[in-house]
Amino acid sequence: MVSIRKKKINRKEYLYAEYSFRLPDGKIKKISKLIRKKDDSGSKEIKSYFLKKEQEAYKKYALKTYKEDSILTKEKIAKIESFKAEYRQLIRNLTKKQMKDILDRFSVNFTYESNAIEGNSLTLKDVNLILNENIVPKGKDLREVYETRNTRIANEMLFKNKIKISIRDIIKLHSVLIRDTGVKDGFKKLPNYLLMRDVRTTPPEKTDQEMQALIESYNKLKEKEHPVKLAAEFHGRFEKIHPFEDGNGRVGRILINAILLERGYPPLIVRKTVRPSYFNALEAYDNGHKTKLQRFILEKLEKTFKNFFKVYVDYL
Repeated sequence: MVSIRKKKINRKEYLYAEYSFRLPDGKIKKISKLIRKKDDSGSKEIKSYFLKKEQEAYKKYALKTYKEDSILTKEKIAKIESFKAEYRQLIRNLTKKQMKDILDRFSVNFTYESNAIEGNSLTLKDVNLILNENIVPKGKDLREVYETRNTRIANEMLFKNKIKISIRDIIKLHSVLIRDTGVKDGFKKLPNYLLMRDVRTTPPEKTDQEMQALIESYNKLKEKEHPVKLAAEFHGRFEKIHPFEDGNGRVGRILINAILLERGYPPLIVRKTVRPSYFNALEAYDNGHKTKLQRFILEKLEKTFKNFFKVYVDYL
């Protein structure tokens, strides 16, 4: 929030608009800007000034904290940090109703695309009718309808900050996503095989151990690696483990967003049209080539931000 402060300099009184925000390391950064009158504090010019300063602060922090490489170049890091600042400004400046409308639109599209990747035949129109009108189109598979409703509930949990990267929350998320679909909850009891990738998933007897190791690794890396790289690494390992009987892809894509949102970044959508390149990136990760998945996650973050959030930022 922007506040107003009066300052006396050489016996003259001046008005300043002041704005503060928290950096990832917990430090508070304060910025002030001289204004002529109180009403100026809410002007587009002042908001743009503070946004630019916030973007610069995030860029400086990220470039100091995270290593540049062939995927996360200095320019890419700067762009992502700009998205972060704009997304945070959006959340702060929109009303609850406005933000709900945007997230509802995001959730419908995420639900449709994520489920379609796994073979769900419902159209975007079907998903919209089910989620926003509570109408089930005739002749549709009830399992697909339940998957749709369940994914909406999972996204509501996500945006209410109720999904953390922990064994308990991951199992709970899976339980929500497979409710009423006939899939058993909890870690798998039988081996699973992937038709689209030439990889052996973790056997059932080692799943709990591998998931514990994944969480430990995530906790060690989350203060060192850029969240985009962290999300790609976590997703690649999670999908290779494939800890559940079914629903691993849908769980994994929500967990990508849980990692991004926890660090203040906007969420992303993986569209069904990029399904082949998505599975190619996962297969490359399985074979030890991690950069392809990192580049894929980065591209989807950029595209989703531009398609879902950037247009609203421009109107603030």
